[in-house]
Amino acid sequence: MTLRGKVWKYGDHVDTDVIIPARYLDTTEPAELAAHCLEDIDPAFVRSMSPGDIIVGGENFGCGSSREQAPVAIKAAGVSCVIARSFARIFFRNAINIGLPIIICPDAADAAGTGDEIEVDLATGTVRNVTRGTTHQAEPFPDFLRQIIDAGGLVPYVRQRLAER
Repeated sequence: MTLRGKVWKYGDHVDTDVIIPARYLDTTEPAELAAHCLEDIDPAFVRSMSPGDIIVGGENFGCGSSREQAPVAIKAAGVSCVIARSFARIFFRNAINIGLPIIICPDAADAAGTGDEIEVDLATGTVRNVTRGTTHQAEPFPDFLRQIIDAGGLVPYVRQRLAER
């Protein structure tokens, strides 16, 4: 699967409180969460981004609380994947559980700028910055993680597997 979109770049330690502020946690509706995605760090994000765009972060993206609403808000906003130097462990797991592709690629994260166009091949881990003409290599997901992401998350993946039996 290849993803392509415009970059929205943020810095280090983007925590779950700025991904989806706590004042919106009284809902579990993905569309409502998406409407407030990143509004405390970038109020124009949701109004200005296009489906398929890519978030690029620095170190420890998704740190803070273990709220699953953070990757849900990102995915529901239409973001195709998140690339970062590193991810908080719980955010990484929550992202996989809801089927949001995330890529650890420090070189790509450092080289990208807001507005660049990026292409990501999830099968090979190749991250190509179309705007700058550079290519970076991330560790590709193992097949079983790609299957979870392709299914739309862990619950749909398990349902598919059970249906196959």
